[in-house]
Amino acid sequence: MSRIGRMPIDIPAGVNVNLDGTTITVKGPKGELTRTLHQDMKVTIQDNVITIERPSEDKEHRALHGLTRALVANMVTGVTEGFKKELEIVGVGYRAQMKGKKLALTLGFSHPLELDAPEGISVECPSATQIIVSGANKEHVGEFAAKIRGYRLPEPYKGKGIRYAGEHVRRKAGKAGTKK
Repeated sequence: MSRIGRMPIDIPAGVNVNLDGTTITVKGPKGELTRTLHQDMKVTIQDNVITIERPSEDKEHRALHGLTRALVANMVTGVTEGFKKELEIVGVGYRAQMKGKKLALTLGFSHPLELDAPEGISVECPSATQIIVSGANKEHVGEFAAKIRGYRLPEPYKGKGIRYAGEHVRRKAGKAGTKK
């Protein structure tokens, strides 16, 4: 049995969960999330607890069991606490700022990049070298943070670029010197 899949999900106060066939909707203080789950997984809601069961011990059903439970648990966590990714910008002249609702990035290109945050995602810049992406949907937060990071990945020689907060960038030695 899946260790993750068999764990029950507690529904906190203030969160409303509706199940309509294979579509689950979770409403909470941070927003509303809807997802269509795989038709083979059996989801039950009783006494403020969500449980997920699988029909058989097939390899596919075992994999879907843990996945489905994790997706539903992330929905409940997202509408109560939300998710956030912090990015750091390292490099001379590299900076970020908010221009209205747009994120303006200066990353050494000939022009500044201006990005619109997707719906349900909020972006903050507490300083010129920090970006905080937050929202209720874990997938969308991670995807937008990865998109921002993808414009200037951290390079291994000087460490310049956009990295996740706390990310360790392996550094390489530069040129060894001249030949004799």
